[in-house]
Amino acid sequence: MAAEILPTHTPELFRKAVRRAAELLRAGEVVALPTETVYGLAANALDEKAVAKIFEIKGRPAHNPIIVHIASNEMARDCVENFSVLAQDFSKAFWPGPLTLVLPRAEKIPDAVTASGETVGVRWPSHPFMQAVIRECGFPLAAPSANLSNQISPTNAEHVHAQLGKKISLIVDGGQSQVGIESTVLDLSVSPPRVLRPGMIHTEALAAVAGEFRIENSEFRIKGTLRSPGLLEKHYSPKAKLLVLDWRDDRELELKIKNLKLKTENSCIIAHTKIPAGEKFFDVSVMPHDAEAFARALYAELHRCDAAGAQLIVVEAPPDSPEWSGIADRLKRAAA
Repeated sequence: MAAEILPTHTPELFRKAVRRAAELLRAGEVVALPTETVYGLAANALDEKAVAKIFEIKGRPAHNPIIVHIASNEMARDCVENFSVLAQDFSKAFWPGPLTLVLPRAEKIPDAVTASGETVGVRWPSHPFMQAVIRECGFPLAAPSANLSNQISPTNAEHVHAQLGKKISLIVDGGQSQVGIESTVLDLSVSPPRVLRPGMIHTEALAAVAGEFRIENSEFRIKGTLRSPGLLEKHYSPKAKLLVLDWRDDRELELKIKNLKLKTENSCIIAHTKIPAGEKFFDVSVMPHDAEAFARALYAELHRCDAAGAQLIVVEAPPDSPEWSGIADRLKRAAA
């Protein structure tokens, strides 16, 4: 199998791609679609056999649940047992957008989607193509990131093709993902609400709606059924070894790498503030010192370093502030 890649950059091509994707999804197939966070590997969320294909294609462990993507609050209500007042408040504030709400599941949601848990994560994506496909299908889509399990999430169609081009029949090219990392996940099935996975909607923004909430901790994460993707210790990982480091100057960076018995000449450096000179390293990338722009570029840089054959990727540690928490989370898991 070789994946067909459909463009969407004119209204006619957009409509053609929507029809083709919906046709395959209605037939129980799996397709790669763009969202504003990362590209998703989508199937009919109400079709257990179709969802099982996602796990098979990705090599995804069965205990890792999948987020359900919807295109209206009505569809969200259909996927959950009770779309609470607090859920409505968050939907008004952040949907469509990169926020997943975890709520008690409706009976119609298959066990495979929720890892046999009692809750389901639902999200209304803002990407116009994903919205159009969901509306065309008339059913919600289960859609984890369109990559092999634990590897770097894709933020463009080329990333998807490199990993899954021989495993699926269709990849829709909707351009570069504009958020760049996966959604914030907020568990509303508990009180106070709990942030399971940080993202680019950060704690200060959430607090404006919820008031009190908690941040997930590792002790809770290890116990019981996972309520969200992105809770595994190792995730979002490049092929190269990844380190997150701080350094004062080039000399300190070189010493830190050599003290770990690694070679600077095999190292890609991804820096945002303390930019090293390039001659001692395999490659140096200069990233924006702005959380949203950094997130948008991060996975593409990790893909590029892997494609170039780097053996080590060193990322300059992000600032310790709420808007960087999602980025820090992804880097910590990629380095695990």
